[in-house]
Amino acid sequence: MRLLIATRSAGKMREIRRILASVPDLEVLGLDDAGIEYDSAEEELEPYNTFEENALSKARYFAARSSLPTVADDSGISVDALEGAPGVRSKRFAPDGGVAPVDLDGRPLDVANNRHLVAKLKGVPADERTARYVCVAALVEDADSKPSYFRGEAPGRIVDEPVGSGGFGYDPHVYNEELGRTYAEMTPEEKDARSHRGAAFRALAACLAD
Repeated sequence: MRLLIATRSAGKMREIRRILASVPDLEVLGLDDAGIEYDSAEEELEPYNTFEENALSKARYFAARSSLPTVADDSGISVDALEGAPGVRSKRFAPDGGVAPVDLDGRPLDVANNRHLVAKLKGVPADERTARYVCVAALVEDADSKPSYFRGEAPGRIVDEPVGSGGFGYDPHVYNEELGRTYAEMTPEEKDARSHRGAAFRALAACLAD
C-alpha cells in the first residue's frame, strides 16, 4: 500500500515516518516524494473550528491532487488558562503570522508563536499553566471517500523559558510532568511514546496493519 502524508512540516514527517515504519508493506510518501509542488492555496485549507474538519480538508485536497490514499493531521496545543487557545489556531497564533507563508518548515514561525504564548501567560502562576497537545489524523482513500479519524492527546505545562533542542513547534515550552522534561528534551523514542501525534498515528498504524 502507498500512503501519502499530507504535510510540509519536516518535523511532523520525521515523527510520522518513525511511527508508521511498523506497518508491513506500507510505502510512506511525502508531498515531495509524490511530486506535489507547493501551491499558495494550501494556506487556506484550515479555516475550520475543529481539528477534525481541518484535517479532513487537507486530506481531501491532497488526495485529489495525488490520486493516492492520503492522511493529514491537524494538531495544536490547548492552554487551560487561555480557555483552550490557541487550539486549532496554534500554527498561526502570533498576531502578525511571524513570517511569510512560504516559510514551509516553520522555524521562525515557531519562535513567533512561542513568544506570543509566553506573553499571553504573563502573570499566570505555574500551577495554572496546564495544557494539552491534541492531534487528529484523517485518512481518506480518495477525495470523496468517507474519512477515518484517529485522535491523540498529551498533557503538559507551559514554561516561560525554552528548554531543549529537539522536537519543533511549542515543544521547548511544554513541560511533561511524567519525565520532568520538556517535549524538546525527550529522545525521539520518548516523544513518540507520549506525544499526541504518537498516540494518533499508532492508532492509524494499528488500523492499517489490521
